[in-house]
Amino acid sequence: MDTKVGSLDVVAVPNGDIGCPPSHGAVSSIQTSTVPFSFSEATLGRHLARRLVQIGVSDVFSVPGDFNLTLLDHLVAEPGLNLVGCCNELNAGYAADGYARSRGVGACVVTFTVGGLSVINAIAGANSENLPLICIVGGPNSNDYGTNRVLHHTIGLPDFSQELRCFQTVTCFQAVVNNLEDAHELIDTAISTALKESKPVYISISCNLPAIPHPTFNRDPVPFCLNPKLSNHMGLETAIEAAAEFLNKAVKPVMVAGPKLRVAKSSKAFVELADSCGYPVAVMPSAKGLVPEHHPHFIGTYWGAVSTAFCAEIVESADAYLFAGPIFNDYSSVGYSLLLKKDKAIILQPDRVTIGNGPTFGCVLMKDFLSGLSKRLNKNTTAYENYHRIYVPEGHPVKSQPKEPLRVNVLFEHIQNMLSGDTAVIAETGDSWFNCQKLKLPKGCGYEFQMQYGSIGWSVGATLGYAQAATDKRVISCIGDGSFQVTAQDISTMIRCGQNTIIFLINNGGYTIEVEIHDGPYNVIKNWNYTGLVDAIHNGEGKCWTSKVFCEEELVEAIEVAVGDKKDCLCFIEVVVHKDDTSKELLEWGSRVSAANSRPPNPQ
Repeated sequence: MDTKVGSLDVVAVPNGDIGCPPSHGAVSSIQTSTVPFSFSEATLGRHLARRLVQIGVSDVFSVPGDFNLTLLDHLVAEPGLNLVGCCNELNAGYAADGYARSRGVGACVVTFTVGGLSVINAIAGANSENLPLICIVGGPNSNDYGTNRVLHHTIGLPDFSQELRCFQTVTCFQAVVNNLEDAHELIDTAISTALKESKPVYISISCNLPAIPHPTFNRDPVPFCLNPKLSNHMGLETAIEAAAEFLNKAVKPVMVAGPKLRVAKSSKAFVELADSCGYPVAVMPSAKGLVPEHHPHFIGTYWGAVSTAFCAEIVESADAYLFAGPIFNDYSSVGYSLLLKKDKAIILQPDRVTIGNGPTFGCVLMKDFLSGLSKRLNKNTTAYENYHRIYVPEGHPVKSQPKEPLRVNVLFEHIQNMLSGDTAVIAETGDSWFNCQKLKLPKGCGYEFQMQYGSIGWSVGATLGYAQAATDKRVISCIGDGSFQVTAQDISTMIRCGQNTIIFLINNGGYTIEVEIHDGPYNVIKNWNYTGLVDAIHNGEGKCWTSKVFCEEELVEAIEVAVGDKKDCLCFIEVVVHKDDTSKELLEWGSRVSAANSRPPNPQ
């Protein structure tokens, strides 16, 4: 049976799946009319706007340029769309990324080449995280294609394909719409491909086309019907049988969730398996937030030498481990130092299963495999009982003396106390990775960070987009000063949108994560008066409150104000800490990554 996707009621769900219908089972939230509307409205611009609304996009992040202005007019005219103007294209892309994490799909609109090549870094990051994102570019006039003309916003050649060639490497489909005859098909193919592949797509639309009526657009768009992906039944049964035999003969098996649980939409099935088999449940760092941490057998983050307490010991001493959707790179493996053995592992990818050193079963969907396996495993709580036996509760930071300079571990103890099901955490690349990783997420608390791509400055735009999508949550964003300097401008857009995010700006005077990998004078940055900067951006327009804190007493007072009198404001709290105040995990991780980076060439 076909699965309707075009008019899904796309919402955030507790298990972290994206692009899924809500649990109450509603399939269509937008009734599509079959009555023709006036021919003057039958335009490409209107069609694209309605398509975005149909797939669940209600906010589009944009930067205007002369090639996309007419298209923006049509997006503004669509009642179901809110056009969010950003300060630069990079942040618009990051915002679409954050929006897609909450809503299931995101969109941004920029102008030709100068906008496209500016946003492309964010699109590459969304690709690495398997996020469906519609990147729309206002392109040259259709009459200029095939001529020998040189246009502005290009590198000065009559060939207009530089931008397209760049996007071919970071998107799963590219559509260049420079005539009206195939515009409908190209746009629909691009959007449906983004949804099916859970990857970004690129749509370039000639600047003279959005407002021209055409017969192919003279009705409301028919909702998408995407054929669902199906497992090969025989392969699925064989894979489940082999995995059950592998795991049932193990003495102390464990389960570890990876980041591809999201794209496989398998978080719920993973939890069902954990409930039935009794294995301890860990998450890889980039999967934090995809599995509920209040699960009775949750043991923390498995991150090799920098895992949460007692987690690595249980995982690495297991005689069988099931990894669901892992990504093993130099960062997640802590410089390739994980103590795992392939012959003990079952590795699940979204559509295939590998058991030990083999065999591999293709055309097996992760969700189907986990669901089937949950009915075939014997209950085995041995590994969890071992964890429970050796576990010692974590201590608390040493109590601060009056007016003692604030320590990072004290800051995060207070952030922990702020978390609830009505909050979401955005962690910037850097030491916030490690400090936020140790936060215990209450039921329903969101969590996002970008580990595979690790682009500093991502969190500012992502916070804007996530908060715009997840209106039921108050976002708490933890950003280092070095990262903030890359993308600070869109604090302006957060204020203009009336968001009430709490941003903790951790001011330690440099690129701390780089310092711990390889130090040098390039890791020191010019210190800003960050609260002064945000006050200047605020400029008395909108709701914004700032505070600069140096000690625990001031931090406590600032948090009380932020969650009390200023709960409806954007709250920006600059936390001044010592430049060498880092998590112990960063110190360990940095030294191992440095060793991996500095390996000498192998002799040829």
